[in-house]
Parts: sequence; structure tokens; C-alpha cells
Amino acid sequence: MPGGPALIIKEVTFLDSVFSLARLPAADRPEIAFAGRSNVGKSSLLNRLINRRNLVKVSARPGKTQSLNYYAVDDTIYLVDLPGYGYAKVDKGLQEKWEQLIASYLESRATLRCVVVIIDIRHALKELDRLLVEWLRERDIPLLLVYTKIDKLSRNEQHRQARQLDAGLGLTAADRILFSAKTGDGRDQLLAKLALFLTLPE
Repeated sequence: MPGGPALIIKEVTFLDSVFSLARLPAADRPEIAFAGRSNVGKSSLLNRLINRRNLVKVSARPGKTQSLNYYAVDDTIYLVDLPGYGYAKVDKGLQEKWEQLIASYLESRATLRCVVVIIDIRHALKELDRLLVEWLRERDIPLLLVYTKIDKLSRNEQHRQARQLDAGLGLTAADRILFSAKTGDGRDQLLAKLALFLTLPE
């Protein structure tokens, strides 16, 4: 793990739910976006990251998040919760609208410093996850992989599953983080990695 100070999060406030690029807040600070399949545990990860129990609403209904949800951290950065992808029961037209919004945001937002891609470690690599990672790489958009829900597996199973995901995504162990929203494992490593992205030149 590279050295250096971790990101320190004190005050976090919900700012806005954005349904169109015209509604985006002023691009006056760095942003970190969080992406993942519907029901991957993205909201739980965000709540653990910011040490708040329910600021980011957790839903049992996949596809509930339909907007870019902005959270202001200490008036210095934005965390952006992106709509989940890959849930078949969502209306196809609505899903395409979400995907267009996400793609336009990711390609055009000058202050975006990193996309955290969240994958459930318990499952084999999903095609949509692989395609998202490839899409980000093709556009030189910085990304960080987080394999979550590690508390559901034994240590040996964690490492076996992580190696399989690494192989499918062309990663090394240094390129991703193992995380549990339940126990907090991986939180410090994630904060340290994010701090590195925030110090990169624009």
C-alpha cells in the first residue's frame, strides 16, 4: 500500500439528486464517483466510508437510485453515487436514459478524479462489470476496483475469488481493495487510495 495521508472525512451533507447534466453543481472541487451493479452494496459502502449509518439510503429494491446523488464532504470534495446498472426488471427505456446520463457525466466532468467500481466478491466476473472497466480505460478515466462483501467469505475464499476477478479484469492485488461495509475492513485502505487520486494534477 503506498504511503501518504488518507482522506479525512468529517462533515458530509447530501447536496442534490441530479437527473440531467444541466443540473450538475458548479465544477469547483474534485469529485469521486461510485459505480456498481444494482444491489452490489454501493450505498452500504458509502455509509461505511463516511462513517454515517443512513445518510446514503439503502434500498432492498434494485434500480431505486435513478439519479446522480451528490454529497459534499467538508466543503472540499464531492462524492457522487451513480445509478446502479444491470437490473433486468427496470424499464428498458429508463435504463438507457440512466446509462446515457452516466456516460455523459463520466466523459465530460472535468473535476472527476476517480471512478470507484464496486464488485461483489462472491460472484464470478459479470460481463457488464468487465465492459464498464474497459469503457473507462479506453477513455483514460481513472478508476479503482473495490471487491466488497468480503465478510461473507472465509479468508481463503476471499483470496481465491479475488484472484479470479483480478485475472478477468487484468489487475494485480495492488490495483484493488477488499472491503466489507459490515466490518469496516478495507476502509482505511480505500481512504488512502482516494487521497492519492485527489492529489493528482487535473
